[in-house]
Amino acid sequence: MFISLCAALLFIIRPAPTDLELASAVQTAIGRVVLMQEGPTSGEWPYEGVYRVGGIIPYGYRVGGTAIVGEAILRAPEYGTHSDRQAAIRRATEFVCASITEPLLQVSTYEGGYDVRAWASCYGARFLLSLEERKAIPVGLEAQVNTALRWYLTALEKFEIPEVGGWNYARDAGAETPSATSGFMTPVCLLTLYQAKAQGHAVDPNVVARGIAALELCRTSDGNIAYSSTKQARMQSKMIPGAVGRMVAAESALALAGRSGEAEIRRAVLDFIEYWRELERRRAKNGTHLPPFGVAPYYFWFAHYHAAQAIELLPLGQRASLRAQLNWLLWQTRASDGTWNDRVFPRSAAYGSAMAAMSMTMPQAFQPFHWN
Repeated sequence: MFISLCAALLFIIRPAPTDLELASAVQTAIGRVVLMQEGPTSGEWPYEGVYRVGGIIPYGYRVGGTAIVGEAILRAPEYGTHSDRQAAIRRATEFVCASITEPLLQVSTYEGGYDVRAWASCYGARFLLSLEERKAIPVGLEAQVNTALRWYLTALEKFEIPEVGGWNYARDAGAETPSATSGFMTPVCLLTLYQAKAQGHAVDPNVVARGIAALELCRTSDGNIAYSSTKQARMQSKMIPGAVGRMVAAESALALAGRSGEAEIRRAVLDFIEYWRELERRRAKNGTHLPPFGVAPYYFWFAHYHAAQAIELLPLGQRASLRAQLNWLLWQTRASDGTWNDRVFPRSAAYGSAMAAMSMTMPQAFQPFHWN
């Protein structure tokens, strides 16, 4: 079935987008987010959630949000013909590189708890890796990018959870305290390290091996991925509606390391489509992990992006139909101004639109980096 009737009834249904409409939507969204760049040097796209440090958006969200939007701009077609986008990327690159001296991002001052600096190191590295991959490092910033990239990759490895392995933005107190592995942060960190190695950067294989093993602890026999775990997950399948974003991300990361396969990826993608309505019910709402499935608004675009990625890891003959279903879902939540947002904060339309644009361009832009 193209999409469940329950999901369809949430909207005055919009027709499925054509390829031309998708291409135009990407250009519109990217144009919008370029205009949303802000900060003291006009180099940032901060992600905004409910979490605050000293009453302000944490520095890690400033770096991570900027990195995600920057990568989306790089991935969009015709980047090389838009001087405004290139100027925005130069400012973003300068900000991300300069941020390695920020006290609130340092490994040395990390004390565990709820802290998103590891999230910043992951996405900061990924943005700089994307610049390198696409030969798009702004002229004159080559040395800064090389230095910052090494810093972010080293920090990411050092933020690994002791003994357990993997990563989590919400850990027990104490940097050296073993803690639960996040079922949705760990896949992204692994994918970043896979890419780093593929591009010739030194990556500690033991960190990756422990991360893969920790991620597998989050997985149940029916494909569910726990929010976090320190031992083999025993979640009931009835909780899958709240786990679909983690499932598509985790199966992709495991598959690229030879620890998952076609059946598992396809099951995760189909579960995302089947239970998408549970994500939509929480989109742009207040609160975070509300019952019955513990779905928070910020899962929404994370799940779409990783579902799009997972589809590209399936055999070629299966992709077109699943892409069409994903794009239909994506199309239903497009705002009248051509942006997407999964939060109640206007600023986060930059993040949402970037994730939507990368989901739409995944067939052309995604490069699977294997770990072997």
